[in-house]
Amino acid sequence: MAGSSEMAALMAVIAERKAQASGKPSYVKKLMDGGVAAIGAKIVEEAAEVVEAGDEPGDAGREHLVKEVADLVFHAAVMLGYRDLTWDAVEAELARRAGVSGLVEKASRPPKP
Repeated sequence: MAGSSEMAALMAVIAERKAQASGKPSYVKKLMDGGVAAIGAKIVEEAAEVVEAGDEPGDAGREHLVKEVADLVFHAAVMLGYRDLTWDAVEAELARRAGVSGLVEKASRPPKP
């Protein structure tokens, strides 16, 4: 895996938990057993907490923001694992977008159905 060692390790744990038999105690397995709805609900919850933490002042607010972003990234990684994707796919997409204006990139996307 070409990504950071922390993300590579996290994605390996997520894949391992996904392969576990149901009934074994694992937060990741519980989320995966709930499918996109369960994982998505956690992503929405964590995204809201990121926004709230982003508004908190001072060093404590900054520390809280980092923790909430870590939670959001974790749950997004679980969704990737659920769909049999790796963090490398995210890094490849970010690399593809590097040097491209966000407005240009957005305009190049096909319209949503």
